[in-house]
Amino acid sequence: MLAKTYGSAVYGVNAYKITIEVNVGQGTRFYMVGLPDSAVKESEQRVESALKYHDYRMPRQKVVVNLAPADIKKEGSSYDLPIALGILHASEQASFPDLENYIIMGELSLDGILRPIKGALPISIEARKQGFKGFILPKENASEAAIVDDLEIIGVETIKEAIEHLDGTAPIKPLLYDTRDVFFDDLDHIESDFADVQGQENIKRAMEIAAAGGHNVIMIGPPGAGKTMLAKRLSSILPPLSLHEALETTKIHSVAGKLGENGKLIAHRPFRSPHHTISDVALVGGGGIPQPGEISLANNGVLFLDELPEFKRTVLEVMRQPLEERRVTISRAKVSIDYPANFMLVASMNPCPCGYYNHPEKECVCGPGVVQRYLNKVSGPLLDRIDLHVEVTPVSFDQMTADRKAESSLDIRQRVVNAREIQKERFKETPEIFNNAMMGSTITKETCKINAAGKALLKTAMEKLGLSARAYDRILKVSRTIADLAGSENIQIEHLAEAIQYRSLDREGWAG
Repeated sequence: MLAKTYGSAVYGVNAYKITIEVNVGQGTRFYMVGLPDSAVKESEQRVESALKYHDYRMPRQKVVVNLAPADIKKEGSSYDLPIALGILHASEQASFPDLENYIIMGELSLDGILRPIKGALPISIEARKQGFKGFILPKENASEAAIVDDLEIIGVETIKEAIEHLDGTAPIKPLLYDTRDVFFDDLDHIESDFADVQGQENIKRAMEIAAAGGHNVIMIGPPGAGKTMLAKRLSSILPPLSLHEALETTKIHSVAGKLGENGKLIAHRPFRSPHHTISDVALVGGGGIPQPGEISLANNGVLFLDELPEFKRTVLEVMRQPLEERRVTISRAKVSIDYPANFMLVASMNPCPCGYYNHPEKECVCGPGVVQRYLNKVSGPLLDRIDLHVEVTPVSFDQMTADRKAESSLDIRQRVVNAREIQKERFKETPEIFNNAMMGSTITKETCKINAAGKALLKTAMEKLGLSARAYDRILKVSRTIADLAGSENIQIEHLAEAIQYRSLDREGWAG
């Protein structure tokens, strides 16, 4: 007898329907076809053991399992459950009249307990798109899949529960979870607030500009000056995630298996802070079975690279293209996968190996040329892609112990949101651009017009600092953002002057 069940394969952040055909007929062997990898082939032993544990049997006949379409490689152990249910139906040990109306996924243990899967959310989205009635999957992934409405989500703990639901013996009530209410309730919950930061007003101002225009930023300062603390609070002043952004971000974390048992729609912009020993593959994504890297997990949020010169140069260089294109492409012999990588890069570094170059109180003990060699660990092309260079100085004792309450993240965020609204209106005819940082050279020239006094100031700065053409564009973009925060239609000379001061690393003689 022939039985059909349906599963799904995840490539990149999207899922595709897989038809699992099971035919039980004359013969004695088990065959699996349709480009299964080793983990899929090994399902025979797991399925046989799980069925036996629950008083079913593996047919002692010829069993052919076909995973269609046959030209797409099937990877992972999540096909165990649909294969097992297909075998039971094809061998007439059970009758499942509603079997073809469900997408079914789940890895079986030897006693029939289901283990969680990766990519439940994109699979759930594809199931609704394909018109399926529901999605049967491990209970641990049910809340994640329930983000998608108009689809019955059946979470099961064992294969026995799946069997009894499908044959009508013990139907399971679909999980109902109003993720959107939870999402909107969590939007204004802030864990790390700028109100907790005493002093550092100039750094907060730079962070506000970065958030308002989506600009990349690097902080240079001695140990203990507060670089990491300030970076962690940047995501709290970014505009709240839209529902579309939240869904895209949650899909990436679902594919990477980062949502956990209580997976729900991500309500806050992600903040990723990989260690400096990370490999280039772990940062941008890839591997034997391609997975999203840190830059994709930071999509719609912040990627923080602490102690930037300590990262391997090859790791930093692979970020150059994703920073420009806002996506990363992983190419293999038979498949090419795109992962979104629309993140804000925030980096921090000491000014020298000892950490005290340009310190107002402590003396630098680094030898001649050491500071320059240390800075040269970060390539010029990468620094050119960072819009704001900010010097962080230590906070004085009086500032640290002051009773004055600092401005809260919600207040700063409101100004950022207002500036982003201006940019949204400005770029309404160019849907691929959302903020000032994403402007290309042509749009920058059209949008960032400056008067004669501004041109003279910028010319002097370019000649004195030896800035590159890309740095010229960065200054114009940052000054446009400063003007947006001020509610000014045109870029004024004071906006340009403030933008120029955020190119610390370009100043002649800065590194001695």
